[in-house]
Amino acid sequence: MVLSVGVVAHDRRKREMADWLEKHKDVFANMRIFATGTTGRVLQERFTELDVQPLKSGPFGGDQQLGSMIAHGELQAMFFFTDPMTPQPHDVDVRALIRLANMYEVPIACNQSTADLLISNPRFEEICEQYRDHSPEQVFADYSNRQV
Repeated sequence: MVLSVGVVAHDRRKREMADWLEKHKDVFANMRIFATGTTGRVLQERFTELDVQPLKSGPFGGDQQLGSMIAHGELQAMFFFTDPMTPQPHDVDVRALIRLANMYEVPIACNQSTADLLISNPRFEEICEQYRDHSPEQVFADYSNRQV
């Protein structure tokens, strides 16, 4: 099965993301890439051979679109190069997206070194598939079954 991955980069990290993807485009050639608006446009312009599906821009709901894909089991990994030095107007959306990735056991890399570790792992696809049907409702059953 083809993996679907999210690719996001804050403005100051977009060039770094595109350069990083260039080094690994042979791996990404076998994946569907879902990217927030501007990141998606940058990737489409640079990588016409890759399957890049742009979503809305992050502040306009793109982060939430990716979060919805995670919650519905439609995204198996995420590469999100964040800018820790610039305040983001949609910071709550970014935090929610990272929270969902953690809840649903979606591998997420927020910097280049972690992205390198993730994508170079010979078991990358196997691990992504292993957690495809992960159910946080089972892991957090005490929350799901709480009395209110």
